[in-house]
Amino acid sequence: MVAFKCSRCGKCCASYGDFIKIERQLTSRDYYCRYGIKNEIFLAHVEDDYSGSYHEDSNEGKPVKGCPFMQKNLSGEGFACAIYTTRPQVCKEFRCYFMLIYDRDGHECGRIMARNELRTTDETLERIWKEAIAPLPSRDVTHWVKLVIDILAAHGYRGESVE
Repeated sequence: MVAFKCSRCGKCCASYGDFIKIERQLTSRDYYCRYGIKNEIFLAHVEDDYSGSYHEDSNEGKPVKGCPFMQKNLSGEGFACAIYTTRPQVCKEFRCYFMLIYDRDGHECGRIMARNELRTTDETLERIWKEAIAPLPSRDVTHWVKLVIDILAAHGYRGESVE
């Protein structure tokens, strides 16, 4: 397995984050929040680095849409989570790509996004995806991953699921 590397693009927080709503502010850095899809309540604590820059009613440094805790990354480009250690389970489990695909030379040539979309510029890989992988049933994730890795290997590619 390959380790997931976040690019800090903020797309996950902009989409999933729309379902995170602040229910009540407890202190200047603590909030009761609700993750709307599962109707779960969680306690969010704004991290020390963001304690001076996070204000619930401020849009400065935040995208227009998405999670209210997504902030401009203080240590570089992109976005960061102001409640990273107390973020909800859906955020902890999220991976924007599910599998990396490498060609015969070991160069990354594609990414499977959430098991239902391939991102690649490799036309052969795209054809394999459409003909052999996309039609596979994906109810059993472990079995699906094994099948995909086997199909890719039969065509000279190597697939690695992301941890």
